[in-house]
Amino acid sequence: MSFFESLVALLALAVLLLQVARRTPIPYPTMLAAAGVIVATIPGSPAIALDGHTAMALFIAPVLLDAAFDFPLAAIRRLWRPLIALAVVAVLLTTAVVAWIGWAFAGLPVAAAIALGAIVAPPDAAAATTVLQSAALPRRTVQILTGESLLNDATALLLFGAALAVQSHGGIDAAVATRLGLAVPGGILLGLFCGWLMGRLMPFTRGSFGGNLFEFVNTFIVWILAERLGLSAVLCVVATAMYIANAPAVSIGARNRVQSFAVWGVAVFVLNVLAFLLMGMQARQIVAEMSAERLREAAGFAGLVVLGVIVTRLAWSLAYNLLTRAFPLLRGPLNPPSFAQSVVVGWCGMRGLVTLATAFALPHDFPQRDLIVLSAFAVVLATLVLQGLTLAPLIRLLGLAGKDDGDAALADVRRALADTALAALAGEQGRVAGETRRRLEIDRSGAGNDCAEFDARQRLELAAVAAQRARLDALRDSDAIGQDIYERLQEELDWRELAISPEGRRLIEAG
Repeated sequence: MSFFESLVALLALAVLLLQVARRTPIPYPTMLAAAGVIVATIPGSPAIALDGHTAMALFIAPVLLDAAFDFPLAAIRRLWRPLIALAVVAVLLTTAVVAWIGWAFAGLPVAAAIALGAIVAPPDAAAATTVLQSAALPRRTVQILTGESLLNDATALLLFGAALAVQSHGGIDAAVATRLGLAVPGGILLGLFCGWLMGRLMPFTRGSFGGNLFEFVNTFIVWILAERLGLSAVLCVVATAMYIANAPAVSIGARNRVQSFAVWGVAVFVLNVLAFLLMGMQARQIVAEMSAERLREAAGFAGLVVLGVIVTRLAWSLAYNLLTRAFPLLRGPLNPPSFAQSVVVGWCGMRGLVTLATAFALPHDFPQRDLIVLSAFAVVLATLVLQGLTLAPLIRLLGLAGKDDGDAALADVRRALADTALAALAGEQGRVAGETRRRLEIDRSGAGNDCAEFDARQRLELAAVAAQRARLDALRDSDAIGQDIYERLQEELDWRELAISPEGRRLIEAG
């Protein structure tokens, strides 16, 4: 099969696997990784050589921007200690342990060994999130695991870039040190400027497909510009996204926001599919070129790397638990995590897209590149299969499932929003204002999902939209209305249905 045919086959398989993942506790990245290897081993699949700069820009830039938009910046004030411990410190420790394994057992140069450590150090939150959403873990645990993703990636990518620069120059001299020192602040400043500029340009693309396209184009332009200037492209993209997501002066329209979430979700998913397919193809090519003895040595070394990655994160998570109890300053005003929470956090170490992309980005003349790439692929597969398949049972075994406090917080916020809306209507009189006020009162009383009138109203509204949609389809089929009128009214009904909460939609779907 050609590369395009292989990609289409894996995308079709991915659709099926997503449906399976929705009905089982298996994270979809776990199944996707296995599927990528299977599709890539089909006879006739091509060997694809991907340029390192292209790999970083194609895979890393969109993933970083997507993670930066979702980063809970406000939670940093409350959770910065565990986030720093699990993101920065854990990545540094994992890099150091794996670098030592590479230097001691494979004879890698120090810079190349650090590059290997940085490649396999950052966990991917996507696989863990799939399980965490259905496990009803405590809100703090979920916030830490999702919030650490961006910091993990940024820390590991900075280490990877520095190791690559040192290895390519044969060591550290004044010029290399100066360039690396300026890359970090320069990347942040350029990113903030690009974010400010993008925020000024976004109103011109509001309410159009050009707005979503502008987000993609801007992401790649920012990355390429930072690389051309010798600055940190990683921090540049992160700073750009975080400025746009958090600056009060940047206004994103409702239509653009809804479209953006959908478009970026699909884009990141397709990038994952592409990365796993390329992983399988490169692994097959590397294995085919190795002798049997060399392959055994590589497999043994990869096993050591996998062991080092898993044990280091788990050990540090448990050690951090003990340290926070012995030294309260390390946890601040927070209660120390329980042993069960520390075990779950330590076991949420599945690797994914960032590890694959950085492995692809290694130059072809990099010392022992094949061994490093094969080890990185082994870490991704082993962690996705071993940890991905056992995470949900582990959560149940430790008794953490069912302790989610997010529903209560969601209900509280909904009530607060309803109170704000009622206060805004305090001076309004008339029938329309009274009806609007009544609807808000129902929303407020039904925020905890215990109001029969709230549920009944949502069921009726969804039934009404379904009837209107059927009538509209009938008018279109009988050629009573033109396609332009049909599409405009269909969009209005889509927005009306989206405005009804997911709880109400589940009511009518349940019959």
